[in-house]
Amino acid sequence: MGFFDKIKQGLSKTATAISQVFTGFSEIDDDFYDGLEESLILADLGFETTSKAMDSLRAKVKEEKLTTTEQARQALRTILTAMVQVGDMTLDLSTQPSVVLVIGVNGVGKTTSIGKIAHQLKESGKKVLLCAADTFRAAAADQLEIWAGRAGVDIIRQDEGADPASVVFDAIAAAKARKADVILCDTAGRLHNKQNLMNELGKISRIIDRELPGAAKEVLLVLDGTTGQNGLMQARQFSQIAGVTGMVLTKLDGTAKGGIVIAVADDLQIPVKFIGVGEQIDDLMPFDPNAFAEALV
Repeated sequence: MGFFDKIKQGLSKTATAISQVFTGFSEIDDDFYDGLEESLILADLGFETTSKAMDSLRAKVKEEKLTTTEQARQALRTILTAMVQVGDMTLDLSTQPSVVLVIGVNGVGKTTSIGKIAHQLKESGKKVLLCAADTFRAAAADQLEIWAGRAGVDIIRQDEGADPASVVFDAIAAAKARKADVILCDTAGRLHNKQNLMNELGKISRIIDRELPGAAKEVLLVLDGTTGQNGLMQARQFSQIAGVTGMVLTKLDGTAKGGIVIAVADDLQIPVKFIGVGEQIDDLMPFDPNAFAEALV
């Protein structure tokens, strides 16, 4: 099952609700616009993103003299695709090694996402090294080690409570010695104290810059797609303190409404790079804006 089929399955409830607006009205009038606006807000696009999309749709209908709701559906797909198509959606892995820092609050599927990305990169021929720099949460390194085993990649870890920057230092040394292509680094998922988190990520970044000057570095923020507008708030906070370069949206497999993907990408102009559509190791997929918009609308 490809990206489109999986995301279509995951967003089926939302897509059905939106589709009913297009099939329930024979012409484009105020009632149609009101119904569509409500369905998009309920789909987790949020008020601001929905208003922006609806303004664009009204303008497009007027400019192109669209008359049927089916034409409006096609126009909305184009608008939503453009809203979510921001930045480079591929990982920058242009150096050896490249570094991918993965951040996000606890419980969003951070460690699982790292394991799945490691699997994908290994399948594409990359030599991957996992770094267990979340040393604060009990069993975080154990969980990452399980995923390392599943993906068939190496892992560098220390004891619980160790300095995260020290683990990153060890991982860089190991990556150089083993000629690894990518270091995938798990980090602590704490947001209650921004200053501590900023200090910790800053220290990790300084170690990377010192030991791997000029290395390609990604900072991926993992968000739980079921948290709705709370996900947007998390993204705003993390982007302010961590220099986020891309996002991973997880749990878009039936319970999520999906619109949060568009809200976050459009609000922060940060590209969505991966999207999680299930529990299996191959259920984290590179993001396809066109397929996503088509599945949603």
